[in-house]
Amino acid sequence: MEFDKNIGLVLEGGGMRGVFTSGVLDAFMKHDLYFKYIVAVSAGACNGLSYMSHQPRRARASNIDLLAKYDYIGLRHLVTQGCIFDPDLLYKKFPMEIIPYDYDTYFKYISRGYSFEMVVTNCETGRAEYLEERNGNYHRLNKLARASSSLPYVSKIVDVDGVPMLDGGIVDSIPLQRAIAIGHEKNVVVCTRNKGWRDSGKDIKIPKFVYRNYPRLRCVLSKRLEAYNKQLDMIDEYEAKGLITVLRPITPIVVGRMEKDIVKLENLYNEGFKVGEAFVHSIQNGTIF
Repeated sequence: MEFDKNIGLVLEGGGMRGVFTSGVLDAFMKHDLYFKYIVAVSAGACNGLSYMSHQPRRARASNIDLLAKYDYIGLRHLVTQGCIFDPDLLYKKFPMEIIPYDYDTYFKYISRGYSFEMVVTNCETGRAEYLEERNGNYHRLNKLARASSSLPYVSKIVDVDGVPMLDGGIVDSIPLQRAIAIGHEKNVVVCTRNKGWRDSGKDIKIPKFVYRNYPRLRCVLSKRLEAYNKQLDMIDEYEAKGLITVLRPITPIVVGRMEKDIVKLENLYNEGFKVGEAFVHSIQNGTIF
């Protein structure tokens, strides 16, 4: 089942909460449901890559099985590799050796007109950029995924095409407006927070010694929570008007951004799979689209 190219799929990030998204996408793959346009950010980009390569349960393995086996989240990785998520494991050994990524399938669908954009934050401009790899360069594809999910403060800045990049979620956590701007009138948005949730924290001005060479990055980091809450307001508004379909967890979220509790992750993955299946059935029954 292939959606019309005008229907987009928007994937939020959220660190380990992205295991919900991997469940949704595995349900889509079970029923052979594929979108021709996807825009994804951070963990959404990493999970979306396995969807683009038609590799069910691969993202689940990364989020749950590899975490249980290799314990790839921790301060020791930050000290030894400059990233709190083990980048050597996640962006080299995992796609090349442990569960090899199917680059051939990914680029086959790209050549057929599919589009997979990953959101990154340009550290120099403080703006989001929406990048994709269409020319068969798998090293650049891996680098885009790493840049899109490189959390500020606990990850190294990633050089992409000579430009310093960080996590796209700094500026655009739910890139719905991007999908609309390039012509996708209808969109399915996968969120990793419960409906009605807002960040109750307060933004703080980032001091000049942090990212001292990137003043515009400091500026957007200083307004990060406000910007995210506004995006959540936008999602609720568009959903209420019937302009988008939102798939999100129903059970109260207990999984943190850097969650290591395998049981909690399994439960959230299973919920995502159920939500994804329910969405597919609604299409088959003609109650949506």
